[in-house]
Amino acid sequence: MKNLTLRSAVPAAALLALALAAAASAQQLDLPRPSPNATVTQTVGVTEMSIHYSRPGVKGRTIWGALVPYGEVWRTGANENTTITFSTPVTIGGTELAAGTYGLQTIPAEGPWTVIFSKDAELWGAFNYKPEHDALRIQAAPRPAAAPVERMRFSFENVTDNSAEVLLAWEKLEVPFTVEVDTPKLVAAAAANAIRWQTPYAAANWCIQNDTCLDQAASWLEASIALSPGFSNQRAKALLLAKNDDYKGAVTWGEKALAAGKAAAQPPQPQALADLEKLITEWKGKAGK
Repeated sequence: MKNLTLRSAVPAAALLALALAAAASAQQLDLPRPSPNATVTQTVGVTEMSIHYSRPGVKGRTIWGALVPYGEVWRTGANENTTITFSTPVTIGGTELAAGTYGLQTIPAEGPWTVIFSKDAELWGAFNYKPEHDALRIQAAPRPAAAPVERMRFSFENVTDNSAEVLLAWEKLEVPFTVEVDTPKLVAAAAANAIRWQTPYAAANWCIQNDTCLDQAASWLEASIALSPGFSNQRAKALLLAKNDDYKGAVTWGEKALAAGKAAAQPPQPQALADLEKLITEWKGKAGK
């Protein structure tokens, strides 16, 4: 009887030990990183830009020329590789860089820094950095920070439809570089591939509002109206003609837009119709001169 009890107890004890070991391995202790992860994202025109990095702290240390040596490739942060991603082609330092994700390394110096966009985006830091895998190198001039920065940070500053300044700030220093995008070209490419009237209309309307790519706007409006003439695209054509001082044509297309708006199953807001009627009256006055 004792032998039977012992044989039964051994498998039970073994199972219990296995269960406890499995439970222990499944419980991962989540501790804060000394250099926490961060991601900063910005839309420039129609281009998405983002930087993923880790944020080391000063913690009373001497940073430049000491913790971060001069003249050596730096991961530009801590832990995994710092990366920068562009959803469309961009131009940096006068050179075009294809859409994609790049390792963002730097070579700090007392004078101008070297900023590196590496094709190796999946490295751990810069330990296996290979200069032959560089996609682009530029020079950037460091400058004093407006205020001390305890944890290193990236930000996008001075954002327009066509450019943004990427700013690295840490301790008492900041390093900027500018990224440019050809937003009108990107909008044109999207409009050229449109299969719905809204896309070329939206592209043309953007050009009219920003007083750019007006010749292309005319073509896009023709394409939009050919797909589905309505209040919005015919009104936009009238506005474009008026912008080009063709007030007689603006009146013609303005009246077409007005008729389309009043006949629509879901007409535009009354104020939009009233505003267009006012414009047509003004254009008629200018056309008669």
